[in-house]
Amino acid sequence: MQVADYTRMNEQDYLTLEARSPVRHEYVDGNVYAMTGASLRHNVITGNIFALLRAHLRGTPCRAFVSDAKLRVAKARAYYYPDVMVTCDPRHQNVGPADAVVEAPKVVIEVLSVTTEGTDRREKLFAYKSLPSLEEYVLVGQDEARIEIHRRRGDIGWEIVTLAPGDPVELRSLEFRSDFPAIYEEAGLDL
Repeated sequence: MQVADYTRMNEQDYLTLEARSPVRHEYVDGNVYAMTGASLRHNVITGNIFALLRAHLRGTPCRAFVSDAKLRVAKARAYYYPDVMVTCDPRHQNVGPADAVVEAPKVVIEVLSVTTEGTDRREKLFAYKSLPSLEEYVLVGQDEARIEIHRRRGDIGWEIVTLAPGDPVELRSLEFRSDFPAIYEEAGLDL
C-alpha cells in the first residue's frame, strides 16, 4: 500500500470511487490507498497458486479468486485485494455481474514483496484473523522460496507453520497438497 491518496471517506464513498476508478484502492478505517503494480515474479507465483487451487476446487462448492476480487473485513472497517483467496460461501458458487465483494474467505494468500511485507504481516494478519470464516492465512515469499501458514486451531488460537523447499505444502482446510516446484514454477528462484 502507499500513502493515503484521498481525505478520509466513508465506506459508501469508497465503493463509489472504486466502481469508477481505473486504479484499485484498498480502504482501511476511512483511509484510501492506491494499489501499486506487482513484479512479474509476483504475478507468476500468484498465477501458479491460483491455477493449482482452481483445478483442485473444480466441482466443489468453493471458489478461488485472484488479485482483483475485493475482500471486506467488517471488524477492521477495511476492504483489501488479497493476491488469492478461496471462499466456500454459497453466495459465490455462481457469481453474477454485480458481485464485487467476498466477505467469508476460508483461505487468504498474500505473496510478499519488499513494499507489502510489513502490512501483510501486521495489519492484514490482524484484520484477516478477525474473520470467523478464515481457517488459513498464507504468506508466500517472492524473493525467497519460503511459505508461512497461519492455521486456525479452533477456539484456542493459531499455529504458524513455516515451510522450505522439499516440504509438502498443505492447506488442510481445502484438503489441498502441492509442492514448492509447482508454486514457484517459472519464478526464477533456485529451489
